[in-house]
Amino acid sequence: MQYTIETFDLSKYYSNIKAVDRLNLKIKEGEIFGLLGPNGAGKTTAISMLCTILPPTSGTATVNGFDIIKEPAQVRKSIGIVFQAPSVDDLLTGRENLRMHTLLFKMPREIRKRRIEEVLKLVDLEKRADDLVRTYSGGMRRRLELARGMMHDPTVLFLDEPTLGLDPQTREHMWKYISALAKREKMTILLTTHYMEEAELLCDRVGIIDAGKIIALNEPDKLKSQLGGGKIIIRTRNPNIAALKKIDCIKAMRRKGDLLQIVLKSGECNLKKILLKAGDVKMVELRPTTLNDVFLHYTGRQIREEEAEGGFWQRMMSERKT
Repeated sequence: MQYTIETFDLSKYYSNIKAVDRLNLKIKEGEIFGLLGPNGAGKTTAISMLCTILPPTSGTATVNGFDIIKEPAQVRKSIGIVFQAPSVDDLLTGRENLRMHTLLFKMPREIRKRRIEEVLKLVDLEKRADDLVRTYSGGMRRRLELARGMMHDPTVLFLDEPTLGLDPQTREHMWKYISALAKREKMTILLTTHYMEEAELLCDRVGIIDAGKIIALNEPDKLKSQLGGGKIIIRTRNPNIAALKKIDCIKAMRRKGDLLQIVLKSGECNLKKILLKAGDVKMVELRPTTLNDVFLHYTGRQIREEEAEGGFWQRMMSERKT
């Protein structure tokens, strides 16, 4: 099978810091692949190497069959990208930003105007298209960056926190478009996000990266199933613990005061059978396993000190000076 994106021990080191450590990924045509991880995990660095903005320390990758080291120009022609850091020119209007992008990609004159109008409508910026970007809100700027990344109909679209700063309504609108775009155009999309519901809704597969390494990779539902079928929280005073332990679908139990937490092996479990053994039940709460549970399971619950974006851009600028 030929893959649209394939990495071969792709690595980026800064002194003793392994930002990306021997990354090996295979992403198929038309797949929406989510790269999840805490701050400083290596998400932005990985995308930057795949987009040829940042050279790898070792290893390589192919994008659309082009080697990121040997054929960077061909890679750039076939990709669209939206990074975390703001990159639109606030001295220009929204329309002028898009027109400049069409010129950089040498889009034919006859399709420039039509395509600009299409993407402006997509992100709901038609009425503000001729206003200076400096007058835009943060969410409007983000929508303009999304529009620019899709202007030239790229084969691969890289989205680094694509809906960051958008209101819930606009974010859901963009989710629907991204999903439809991948199916209709067979476009491959690689995105990073901190919105677990975004990854769960959009992605065919997700990879969780931490300390520069992939520590879990699968379809969202399969990753969730590895953690079991969710939890049941019961408030009760006299549960029959011995009887509950004999129920096959119960994976583990923990009791604290009058609260009993039951972890299920799968979603197929007889709740009535559990409640009959739970004693004098005062409250029941069902908590299905979410992708957020998976994320916390693999990466831990502690807050990371390093800010991914700031650390990445500082290191990149330092590298350019040397």
